[in-house]
Amino acid sequence: MQARSGLGDTGRLEQRCRSFLQQRLDTDPAHDLSHVERVVQNTRRLTRTEGGRALVTIPAAWLHDCVAVPKDSPLRARASSLAAAEALKFLPSAGYPNHLLEAVRHAIEAHSFSAAIPPRTLEARIVQDADRLEALGAIGISRCLLTGGSLGTPLYDTGDPFAENRTPDDRRFTLDHFYCKLLGLAATMQTAAGRAEAARRTEYMKTFLAQLREEIGA
Repeated sequence: MQARSGLGDTGRLEQRCRSFLQQRLDTDPAHDLSHVERVVQNTRRLTRTEGGRALVTIPAAWLHDCVAVPKDSPLRARASSLAAAEALKFLPSAGYPNHLLEAVRHAIEAHSFSAAIPPRTLEARIVQDADRLEALGAIGISRCLLTGGSLGTPLYDTGDPFAENRTPDDRRFTLDHFYCKLLGLAATMQTAAGRAEAARRTEYMKTFLAQLREEIGA
């Protein structure tokens, strides 16, 4: 977000977003500031490739998780709407123009998997893909295991580690999250660049599962 386009020095806006987040992201180790920074990085790349408006996608990426809701909270499906509301309170104070607020709000609301809000704009599709890429590949595996550990969920069912003869349940076993959600994310990607990167990262995850199967003798 280095262009000027009526916002003055947009780097200052990003700095203010970072400062705003540093006071808020302290409850979920898989949704910390480093997660946000990686989503912003993904968003920059997809915005350039897909031709989206960076003045919408980048603030939305910075603020998409500005309300922390634990994975096991009954409010989880509302997390993106709560984050969008907080973002719209914050952005005007940072000098962000009112005419772009609705586009940012929608991009934040629609990024969430659990909210199931269809993205209506290119910018919303970009931010959704950028966030979902974080659940794939090496970083996706790391975050999945980190979340399972923080919730105290066993790594896998010793009788059927890969849910071959039962219905996967990621509330009971961390590895089941691959089968409940992660391996299907590539099919949900909204942009061509997002689909290509998701496919590459998904193949890596399948390689990890094959290696794990070998190591545990399943």
